[in-house]
Amino acid sequence: MSKRSFNFNRAQVVDENFLAMLRGIADGRGTTPPGTPLNPPLVRGESITASGNRDVLGSRDAIELFESQITSRMIDLVAREMRSRNEGFYTIGSSGHEGNAVVGRVTRHTDIAFLHYRSGAFVAERARQVPGVDFVRDTILGMAASSEDPITGGRHKVWGNRALNIPPQTSTIASHLPKAVGTALALGRAKRLRVNKDIPNDAIVVCSFGDASTNHATAQAAFNTAALTNHQRLPVPILFVCEDNGLGISVETPPGWIQKQFTHRYGIEYFQADGLDLVDAHRGVTEAVEHCRTRRCPVFLHLGVVRLLGHAGSDPEMEYHSLEQIESAEAKDPLLATARWLIAQDMMTAAEAIELYERIRLRVREAATYAATTPKLKSAEEIMATIAPHTPDAVATEASRTAPTEQRIKTFGGEDRLPEQGQPRHMAALINYALHDLFIKYPEAILFGEDVAKRGGVYYVTAGLSAKFGVGRVFNSMLDETSILAMGIGAAHLGMIPIPEIQYLAYYHNAEDQIRGEAASLQYFSKGQYKNPMVMRIAGWAYQKGFGGHFHNDNSIAALRDVPGLIIASPARGDDAVKMLRTCMAMAKVDGVVVAFIEPIALYKTRDLHDKKDGLWCFAYPPPDQAIPIGEGMVYDEDATDLTIITYANGTYMSLQAARRVRDKHGKRVRVVDLRWLNPLNENFIVEQATDTGLVLVVDESRRTGGIAEGILACIHERCGDRVRASRLTAHDSFIPLGPAADHVLPTVDKIECALTNLLGG
Repeated sequence: MSKRSFNFNRAQVVDENFLAMLRGIADGRGTTPPGTPLNPPLVRGESITASGNRDVLGSRDAIELFESQITSRMIDLVAREMRSRNEGFYTIGSSGHEGNAVVGRVTRHTDIAFLHYRSGAFVAERARQVPGVDFVRDTILGMAASSEDPITGGRHKVWGNRALNIPPQTSTIASHLPKAVGTALALGRAKRLRVNKDIPNDAIVVCSFGDASTNHATAQAAFNTAALTNHQRLPVPILFVCEDNGLGISVETPPGWIQKQFTHRYGIEYFQADGLDLVDAHRGVTEAVEHCRTRRCPVFLHLGVVRLLGHAGSDPEMEYHSLEQIESAEAKDPLLATARWLIAQDMMTAAEAIELYERIRLRVREAATYAATTPKLKSAEEIMATIAPHTPDAVATEASRTAPTEQRIKTFGGEDRLPEQGQPRHMAALINYALHDLFIKYPEAILFGEDVAKRGGVYYVTAGLSAKFGVGRVFNSMLDETSILAMGIGAAHLGMIPIPEIQYLAYYHNAEDQIRGEAASLQYFSKGQYKNPMVMRIAGWAYQKGFGGHFHNDNSIAALRDVPGLIIASPARGDDAVKMLRTCMAMAKVDGVVVAFIEPIALYKTRDLHDKKDGLWCFAYPPPDQAIPIGEGMVYDEDATDLTIITYANGTYMSLQAARRVRDKHGKRVRVVDLRWLNPLNENFIVEQATDTGLVLVVDESRRTGGIAEGILACIHERCGDRVRASRLTAHDSFIPLGPAADHVLPTVDKIECALTNLLGG
């Protein structure tokens, strides 16, 4: 650290440096101070884009860009003032990145944008394109956590605005890159399916991020998906905007790393621009956008910027940077460069620049004064209202709505071949029928995943769908769960109802943040203005015979249960699966919710229950107007009063067998309760079934830690007290081994029978 005195308030220093430079020019101490960009005169600064358009940075363009840069900077400065008064709660700023204003100007408000948290000038500039958007007021309300914040309602400070086509993003690392690629992939499909008439034919997707984020595995997945798609000669019009300031908080990006990585990256076109030089930025951005828009291919725009004011207001930058390093960065301030250039080009005087700067400061401070008087969120109910809204009557109406009969007859090949006219079938066949029906009912539905098209999935559950409805709606994905779920998010943004398939439950964990951090949080962070409907089909649970091991027999859903608002459904029998799928699609359509529909692999083709060839686990296809409401469980032997088993999926199947053994051996009647819906748990239903017998065994095929049993027992304890004696039988906290050894760590019929006998005899 330099021995010179250090002013820890670098916001003050940067502010004073800018004004001192302008006052020096205004006082006649030089027209352009040392360091003035030596750009050619304006008329000679033009270039020709690929389509022959002239790229000219005119006077109006330049001055308005400067105004957006100042506005973004002033919000950063006032944010620090608000924090000092405890009136603001967010100080990650865009200072030094103001060159991204050019991206906001050159792209259109119809180009959906997923933004880095330092893209303030981009939003300020894009706001010019839509009358009535008050960028300053909206941003300051977000920083004040005001319930009047138009995008989140006080839940967070984000860049987001429905009118500007900017879905809200929180403090992103790289999780937004895959869904941005997914949206780019969905643009053409949405037009072909006619589900979004507002998308221009030449629309692109903009995605900004920092240089450090490019090293994240999630970002690499996005780049790979974009490149692979481009290799297949399919359109993927995405503009990756890497705002390279050389830092990831305190960790430096090695000089030249970004350029070396992306200059010749196969499948992605590389463009470079200096974000500290308005003219060069305008040239480079215009060329990159033009290329992306006309060629419909992925473009990587490497925008050189600098980080000022540290990572955030709470970042002690002097702990890892010397005074000389900090001052060196401040000398590269893009506002200094823009002001010098405007003055040198006779577009503005120094006095006019000062007047503009102070006028914007006054406007931002007035917004801050107002924001401090506005209300905050006042209750948990108010905060959580937008996580996963549910309108049961509307969902029930939608779930019971049937597809046109003539279309069903045509799809299934005749009236006598409608599935409800057929014989009872196992679960895999019934789900297949249901998906055919749902694709007729919802022309905006698409289904994708590994091997789901011609092969029909590993277990042939999706067989025939691609042939019937085409590869535009049913298609194979690459082998990457992050990209699969991201494609679902992108498709949902454009009006489709995606049904991504995750081949095995264990594979979900590779991409969990696409649901936790992105899909399931979207309504929460947008006050419901953005919805992300998705029915994620997951082949899951254990008990596969002759094929298994951990990755094909995963029984852990703790990560799913931890996601606020995520609906978790898991049927035990085929007819339930059909009726539950109808409700899931209706919830996606009506309420925009995200659903995890876990299908028990071991029960896909199970036909018998108690005896070989008894056919008791085959069921008729339910008429198309029947559905099971969320939370509604199934009770077997409802008149039984000796004991209640509460369970789901494979547990239901095994518990029915164990209950019959106990009845035959001991004369005791056990009711078996299939929850069917695992999140949210229907606590009233659980309490009712528990108190009816006063004795409960929870059979949970998930693990002892993090399993469903924890929530069920807590509910019974809190609401039933001493009226109910409850116990649980769960899987061990173990990975599942291969072969017969799996029975040692999982519930079995024998173990359930033993637990029942002990409870009934106690």
